[in-house]
Amino acid sequence: MKDLTVGKPMKVIWLFAVPMILGQIAQQLYSFTDSAIVGNYVSSQALAAVGATSVISNMIIGFLNSGTMGLAIPIAKYYGAKDYHNMRRCIGASAIMTLLASIVLTVLSLIFIRPILVLLKTPDDILDMAASYVIIIIVGIIFCSLYNLCANILRAVGDSKTPLIFLGISVVLNIVLDLLFIRAFDMGVRGAAIATDISQALAGILALIYILVKAKHLIPDEYSVEKSDRADLIQSALAMGFMSCIVNIGTVILQRAINGLGTDIVTAHTAARKIFDILMFMLYIVGNAVTTFVSQNMGAGRYDRVHQGVRAAIIINTIITTVMIIFGWLLSPALIKLVAGTSASAIIDPAVRYVRIGVTCFYVLGPLFVLRCAMQGMGRKIVPVMSSTIELIGKVLAVMILTPRLGYLGVTITEPIIWFCCTLMLSIMYLTTPVEKLVEKRRAAN
Repeated sequence: MKDLTVGKPMKVIWLFAVPMILGQIAQQLYSFTDSAIVGNYVSSQALAAVGATSVISNMIIGFLNSGTMGLAIPIAKYYGAKDYHNMRRCIGASAIMTLLASIVLTVLSLIFIRPILVLLKTPDDILDMAASYVIIIIVGIIFCSLYNLCANILRAVGDSKTPLIFLGISVVLNIVLDLLFIRAFDMGVRGAAIATDISQALAGILALIYILVKAKHLIPDEYSVEKSDRADLIQSALAMGFMSCIVNIGTVILQRAINGLGTDIVTAHTAARKIFDILMFMLYIVGNAVTTFVSQNMGAGRYDRVHQGVRAAIIINTIITTVMIIFGWLLSPALIKLVAGTSASAIIDPAVRYVRIGVTCFYVLGPLFVLRCAMQGMGRKIVPVMSSTIELIGKVLAVMILTPRLGYLGVTITEPIIWFCCTLMLSIMYLTTPVEKLVEKRRAAN
């Protein structure tokens, strides 16, 4: 556990973010390897099938993951305030909420998944393969939620290293099982999905055991939260969850337009997103670190450190962006060929263009992540929903206006335009909202 209310903000944020970055590198390495194994040892159609369903699984898993991040905000505030009794009560309530949400979303997803794939215009030649893959992924949602909840609880109290260990074990197991199920047992995309479920289950169970051992004792009364805390947990979880859900709804709509451009473009976009996500994740992780940093300092009453932390994080993300632009422009052609398992220009060229245009605009995306996460930690629960709504509207307009006229180029420029609009909105809100007034308003409400 680490107290983020002391020390130089830039150093504190960076050191806290490093284990999270290493964990995400491991996860992205798995995602990259998984796609390469599917693309090279099954077929490019199999890779397209996985890519065509990723927006759906990402929407469901993203809602739960973002929801657990929201649940961790009150936990981090109580940890910063050294109020461990209420912190434990929030942890217990968070576990119950996550379990219920996971069960409900799993059942609903299994019922409606195939009609959704048809609605998304998934190409007929990959529809059955896509359905078999995503159904298995959905069955394992509860294990993914368990790991994300435990990891976010540990990060809320300043421990970003332990989740890395469990994630590393999961990633290694996942790659081994991928090779076993796909190459040795010839199970195709179903083998990749089963490998993912097994590895996530192991990570979640290990993280849960670790937290129970660290807790040492369980007091039933500590898991019954006050009405105000229950409302804070629900509001934080829903704000973060709906942010992710709205963003992914926009992505689903955009994916529908991509699916209509043919299997080659679906394959190109799947490969491009794998590389794009690898280049982008460090910016996102620094933003997540800011959420915990701001939450703990708000709880401790260290409001001066909130602004210092935001400035430091923006500087960190600007440096990261410069490095990622160099890597993105130089390495994207070779990496995309590796992931897609082909050298066909109809796939490689649009994918490379997508990566190069997107990574160049990271100078806008980095501050977006920092500002949005900072305001979440400050208790501005409506901010995630507002920024994600802008993103949804932007993607709908892209499908209606840009894609019909520009094809895949319209998809490529959609997100950079959205980032600029969201960053502008968040900058105005942050600069016009003094931290002290937020605290006074919350105290008056309580």
